[in-house]
Formats: sequence, structure tokens, C-alpha cells
Amino acid sequence: MRQESRLNGAIDVATALLGGGLATIERVHTAIARKPFSALRLAPAVRKVSEPVRVVHDGITSCVYAGIGSAIAVAGGAARLATAFADWKDTEPEAGSLSELAVAALNGVAGDRLEHEGNPLANQMTLRHGGRTVPVERETLAATFPSASRRVAVFIHGLACNETAWKLHAKRHYQNGDTSYGSRLERDLGYTALYVRYNTGLHISENGRRLARLLERIIVAWPVPVEELVLVGHSMGGLVIRSATHYGAQLDWVRRVRHLFFLGSPHLGAPLEKAANVTGWLLGLCDITQPFAALLNRRSGGIKDLRFGSLRDEDWQGLAPDALLVNRTVNVPLLEGAAHYVITATVTRDRRHPLGVAVGDLLVRESSAVGRGRLRRIRFPLDNARHFGAMNHLELLNHPDVYDQVRQWLEGRLP
Repeated sequence: MRQESRLNGAIDVATALLGGGLATIERVHTAIARKPFSALRLAPAVRKVSEPVRVVHDGITSCVYAGIGSAIAVAGGAARLATAFADWKDTEPEAGSLSELAVAALNGVAGDRLEHEGNPLANQMTLRHGGRTVPVERETLAATFPSASRRVAVFIHGLACNETAWKLHAKRHYQNGDTSYGSRLERDLGYTALYVRYNTGLHISENGRRLARLLERIIVAWPVPVEELVLVGHSMGGLVIRSATHYGAQLDWVRRVRHLFFLGSPHLGAPLEKAANVTGWLLGLCDITQPFAALLNRRSGGIKDLRFGSLRDEDWQGLAPDALLVNRTVNVPLLEGAAHYVITATVTRDRRHPLGVAVGDLLVRESSAVGRGRLRRIRFPLDNARHFGAMNHLELLNHPDVYDQVRQWLEGRLP
């Protein structure tokens, strides 16, 4: 992908944001202005005076907003034209840079629209290594992973992140700031660690199918026969893994999966998305706040899937995406023949503390992460669950205590 294309994609996003913000302001302005004019029209004595004022007001505001909108469009077009004459280097953003993290966040919020519009900033489901995309070809994989193992661990990140998230807090915990779960599993247990990047704004079921296809291609092209496949997912990544095992049930890679790890994954949904759904519904009840409801409801399909942990197309297709707390999800069976492990956290040391029960790890409640709700239950083995107190959602990405537990399970030790 050329840098010019990425820059043009950024220009398109900026233009759309400005245009969308202007449209929201215009709708709020129109709704507020409509109130006094509607009241005046109720009084026959002032109707003849107020109606011309309303017409003039509406005409002036329409011209003003149309003019500003045209200026935004012209500025965006001029910026795109300028890039055609500029000499941009054909390089990807540096791994972990602010620009790369911003693109990951953008994909989380609006990745479905980016892909639908063909914007080059939309992330693809790819294998990543050393800050670059690795083509899934036998020769390339052999050159990229010269010590390829028959035991492979695949790491799937969460919402609005990319593969660099697995190194979060590394400098806090390790002298070598490049340390992650993957690098330690390679050193301690001989696994080859693979990292996947994907567009977290797409529906989880869409990413599940894409991950299933990618894993099949990796297994076929891997330099040595894969005997053991380990899947590790953080947050949304855990749901994508479960969706992939559902859609890839007939593929060869599924039969090689031995262990699945879910780190803070909202199997029963995330409270913040439920709150956003309720807030959008309430804002939509009043014409003045409806523009804000429309703005809030533009969040991606991937985020909305976190409302109840939707894994299949049937969980969202044909359903109004912003219907008030409508839950059509059903439990997807766990993968037979593989061990499932659940790691949860609460910000309080005691998981039963009222605050810990209410907010969990700040983004996911423990009851959702272990699949134990009042109306839904996922049959994760209770012996394969571990809770960490005084830890938040992002700390689950790279923490020595979490790694020690993962390693113990893989080595067959008791927790």
C-alpha cells in the first residue's frame, strides 16, 4: 500500500469527520430553531409576522451551512490534489507509532465504513512480524521464521488495537522492553509466536470467518507440520477466536488446536456497549438530541457486537442494530478436543467487592468473562479459570503473573 494512498485515506476521514460534525450542528440548530417558530404559528395574531421571519432564517442558515460544507469538500479535494504532486515515501508507519495506533483506534470505531468505502486505512486480516505484513507463502514463512516450530501460538488482539498491544507495559515489568507472552513462550516452551492484525470495526462473525481462512492458509504453508496450535485472544480477540472455530469447524487447522486462552473476553457482553445502546435510544426520543443519537449510533458493527457477545451472522443480520437491548445471540459450542482457559481481572483485590462486581476490569465484568450470567451460561471448565485482583483490562495484555499462569497450564501443572 502506497503512502500516498494512506494519506489520501486520512484526508477522506478528516473530510468526513468535519462534514459529519457540521451536519450534526445543523440538525441541532434546526431542531432548536423550530421550537419558537412552531409556538408562534399557534398564535394567529403573529403568524403573518413570524412566517416571513422563519423563511428568511431558514434560507440564511441553509446557505451558511451549505457554504461551509462546500468549503470542507473543496479543501478535501485540494488536499488530495496536492498529494498527487508530492513525493511521498512508500513506507508503512513505524510499529507502535502514534499514527499506527491512531489507525487502529479508527478501525475500531469506524472500520466497517472504512472497508465499505474502500478507504486504504481499513486494516486487513493479516499475519504480522517485525512491524510488517508477512505474505502467507511457504518460502516467505520459512525465511521469516527460520526456527519454525511444530508448536505454534497465535495471538489475536482486541478492539481498536493491533498486534503491538501485546507489548504493552513491557518496560514496566521486564528489563528487556521487547518482552511479551509470545517471546517468553518461544524461549521457555519452544513455541513459535504468530501475531494477527485485523479490522476490529467489522462484525465479529466477519472476522471469525477471515481468521479461519487465514489460519488454514498458515497451516498449509507452514515450513514444518504443525502438531499443536494454541490460540490466545484478548478482549474482542477471544470472541473472534470462538467465531473462527465455529466457521472453520470443517477445516484442518481446527483439529490441531489444543489450547484456547481468553483474556478478559466479554463472552456475555460489555457494559459500556449496553450503556451506549441505552444512551442512543434515550437521545433519540427528543428531536433536539436526535442528532447526537445518530452520531453515537454510527459506532462500528464490531463495537455493537460487544453488546451481548455476538459470534454469528444470525446474531445481527436482519436486526435493527440500535434496537434497545434486543438480544438474539445463542451460545456457540466450545471446541471439542481442546482445553479452554479463562483469565479475568477486577480493579479491586477482592472480586466480590461491590466496585469489582460492578465494573470488573473497567471494561469487562468478571461474570461476562467467565460466561456465568443469570440468563446465559457458557460451559467453560471452572478448573481452567483464574482471577487476578487489582488488575485492569489492558494489564491482561502483558503481565508476568498472567504469563506464569498461561505457562503453568501449558505445562500441565495445577494452577
